[in-house]
Amino acid sequence: MKQETEYERRLNRHYDELKWLYCELYENGMSFFEDLCGKMQKKYKYRKKELKELDRKREKNPEWYKGNDMVGMMMYTGAFAGNLKGVESRLDYIEECGVNYLHLMPLLTSPKGKSDGGYAVADFTEVQPELGTMRDLSHLTGACHEKGISVCLDFVMNHTSEDHEWARRARAGEAEYEQRYFMYHDDTIPREFEKTCPQVFPTTAPGNFTWLEDCRKHVMTTFYPYQWDLNYANPVVFNEMTDFMLNLTNQGIDVIRLDAVPYIWKELGTTCRNLPQVHTIVRMMRMICEIVCPGVLLLGEVVMEPEKVVPYFGTVEKPECHMLYNVTTMASTWHTMATKNVALLKHQMDIVSGLPKEYLFLNYLRCHDDIGWGLDYDFLKQFDMEEVPHKKFLNDYFQGYYPGSNSRGELYNDDPKLGDARLCGTTASLCGIEKALAEQNSGLLAQSVEAVRMLHGYMLTQSGIPVIYSGDEIGQCNDYSYKEDEEKAADSRYLHRGKFRWDLAEKRTEKGSYQYDIYQSILSMEKIRKEYPVFLNKADVWTVETYDPAVLCLIRVYGDEKLIALFNFSNEEKTAWIQEEGMYTDLLTGSEREGTNVVMKPYDILWLMNHKL
Repeated sequence: MKQETEYERRLNRHYDELKWLYCELYENGMSFFEDLCGKMQKKYKYRKKELKELDRKREKNPEWYKGNDMVGMMMYTGAFAGNLKGVESRLDYIEECGVNYLHLMPLLTSPKGKSDGGYAVADFTEVQPELGTMRDLSHLTGACHEKGISVCLDFVMNHTSEDHEWARRARAGEAEYEQRYFMYHDDTIPREFEKTCPQVFPTTAPGNFTWLEDCRKHVMTTFYPYQWDLNYANPVVFNEMTDFMLNLTNQGIDVIRLDAVPYIWKELGTTCRNLPQVHTIVRMMRMICEIVCPGVLLLGEVVMEPEKVVPYFGTVEKPECHMLYNVTTMASTWHTMATKNVALLKHQMDIVSGLPKEYLFLNYLRCHDDIGWGLDYDFLKQFDMEEVPHKKFLNDYFQGYYPGSNSRGELYNDDPKLGDARLCGTTASLCGIEKALAEQNSGLLAQSVEAVRMLHGYMLTQSGIPVIYSGDEIGQCNDYSYKEDEEKAADSRYLHRGKFRWDLAEKRTEKGSYQYDIYQSILSMEKIRKEYPVFLNKADVWTVETYDPAVLCLIRVYGDEKLIALFNFSNEEKTAWIQEEGMYTDLLTGSEREGTNVVMKPYDILWLMNHKL
């Protein structure tokens, strides 16, 4: 009797469910399903020996990514080190930062001037020429694996660039390729879609369709006119896109970030968001990875509050994404910096802490994108914070227009009619470092550095994987040079996408520099986090009332360890009126403190540990 191969074992485990879901989604789709299985087997066959070894190792330890030793960093390849070879030459720095999860922002081929920061992909099999080649990418991931660093890459699955071969052939009238998009000869169906489908960018890219004058057709473009939405009701689209994804995993990519995943299924009469078919597709992708490359994780970009993103984890029996972004906590953190009131943050931490511990979130302060103020306004009403005026307050505050604000930021997609706008800026500039340097104000600089330290400490205290935005570890400020580049000038998000300042990074070892203070404090907190099991995702977490609106208290308990984490979100001395009896060691200073009525300096952070449970 022939022994079952590794591939057959994995395929047999999922075959029935995968076939059932596929044929439910694509009626009479058995021939397409067989085509998909052929593509999967081929990708497994050509997967490198060392990647297969890594798959086996991770299969034996399926929670390998849930440890308290995980620290991420996200970066643009070009901004950080010019190209992929440059990033490889700087891996020692990344390793020194304590990072073992590296998210490279989109780097596949996209047209200049219409790239949306790399999210308009013209070729899923090629790297942007100035950044290198697929061989360079594969070589970089291999070097990362040697250092124990996992690599994440975006997979832009909702749309292609209008320059993609499929789009060009659809534009030329080839029916097979027209069917890979949503293309219509007149506006009858587009008008029906517009009745129920919200707009993503109502000011800069209004509507969900674009009229193509050259071929006299309408095409669905949910995001920008040059990004054509893919039609996943066509099984060819699913099969080909899955093949593109597996090609990336065969280059050594460990984490596939599914971009804009709630948008991928469109249906008339709906919002075209979060439809059931989306979950079918993600579940199938999860199984396909578990068959071909089980060491690979799926990270979902789902921009909604924690309790609403939960379906994207799937179920314990039928999981979908391994990880999701904690978008709401990020936005609420900056709301708290402006209002100096922790009520919303406390409320949301209670919600997140009440979710099953199997769910893993990526926590971050800043990323490549803007900050959208999608806050819980129903909750905020009790504090007389109405949505439109509160958004205006936040945007005024972080632009430095509000009395007492030291922030420096810019708006993105400002819509005066709706009273809505999003915010751009680096952590350092939003915390006051830019203003302090401009005014040569040493007192403000010291205070701003404490704010940056406190915020990173808060991120590191949360359950999940903390992800640092490249440059934040050295207090890098806004880069206004984008205004001089006609391809970038209209997109204020380039304010915080500036080139990495290696001259500032050199100062991370110079005592007395603010770069030293920020860098060393983050590094110190990372090391402490890795040392104590209380920071594991398995820990019990809850908030405690401090009776001061500006002070947040989180308690983490695991085994015999109890951690009281305190954060002062104001620039004034405060007291946390807590009653946690006993003596505690502050892990950050080594000093002994009582757990009652704790006095805190401006923007202070305390990690108080007690082993006597």
